[in-house]
Order: sequence, then C-alpha cells, then structure tokens
Amino acid sequence: MARPEFPSDISREQFEQVRDMLEAARRKTRPRKHDLYDVYNAVLYFLHTGSAWRSMPPEFPPWRTVHEYFTQWTMLREGDRTLLEQTLEKLGRTQELERLRKLLAPR
Repeated sequence: MARPEFPSDISREQFEQVRDMLEAARRKTRPRKHDLYDVYNAVLYFLHTGSAWRSMPPEFPPWRTVHEYFTQWTMLREGDRTLLEQTLEKLGRTQELERLRKLLAPR
C-alpha cells in the first residue's frame, strides 16, 4: 500500500537527480529493507517540520533507520559540505537546507 504524500515530499523524478549521490554513500552490502526514496523523504519531513525523530509519522521507515541515514549523510565529505547539503542544494530545497545548517552549526 502506498503511503500518503506529505508537503515535504519530492517526486520520484526529482529523487532520481540525487539517487546516485545517496547510493554512493552506502556502507553495507545487504539488500535494503526500505526504499531509499522513502528514507530521503522522511529526512525532508524531519527538516521541513522540525519535529522530533520519535514523532516521525508511521508511514515512513522506522525513525531509527531514518536517523542512521541522516547521520551518514551529514558527515563532512567534500570540503565543508555534507552529502545531504549537496543534495538539498541540487534540488533547490532552501528551507530544509537552512534548517540543516542550523542543526549542524557548532554550539
């Protein structure tokens, strides 16, 4: 059964623009349990709403799974930009990019 759409979702076509970038960050070789598209949209939901991880709607993959991907995607890679920053820039998701940078800013 398909999950409902959320205002923060991107289309499959938009996701294809960043899929290769996200796939390249993969550490494990076993098959995925969750669609990477749904995981990425869950991260966008988190950034868009500012909600707590544990408040993730049940239609997304488990919050711990989404958080693990978020952690991998926010590790510094090219210079001073994370993989997640790069994908958000490529998609023009400025609101989520600003929220991410606030979350990652040193305190």
